[in-house]
Amino acid sequence: MFTETLQDLIIKSVGLGLLLSLLFSETLGLAAGGMVVPGYIALMLHDPGRLLGTILVALATFGAVKLLSSVAFIYGRRRIVFTILIGFILGLVSRDLLVFDINGINFELHTIGLIIPGLIANWMERQGVISTLSMMIIAAVFIRLLLMILSGGDIGLGGTELL
Repeated sequence: MFTETLQDLIIKSVGLGLLLSLLFSETLGLAAGGMVVPGYIALMLHDPGRLLGTILVALATFGAVKLLSSVAFIYGRRRIVFTILIGFILGLVSRDLLVFDINGINFELHTIGLIIPGLIANWMERQGVISTLSMMIIAAVFIRLLLMILSGGDIGLGGTELL
């Protein structure tokens, strides 16, 4: 058994995510939150706090863009850029605000990466919140399973800060 580097694992995960996203998009007509999102989510399934933080920031981004759209004309590329920018900013803020100390246990809800929440929010806008989150979680679980099969069961992520 050989030891994979973290970079190799990320490459495999994102590559599998791209393939699975294409497959889901073509067969089901639904996206999994962006082409690279499921691969990164799959790598962080062992950290529910970060998953929750990412989803909360994506929902806040979705709400902020909806609110902004009611007072400004946002469409096309401008909407995508605003969505990713707002997700980026809220993701940065989450790294300071969504950290809790409960009875001496540190609980962090900050995001997976800084672009991921904006990509998820963009697809929430396009196809709906439930459809996007459902496809994202299903795809991430499939990718994680495939990674485990390809690596013989151990993908070595325990305690590793990926993103």
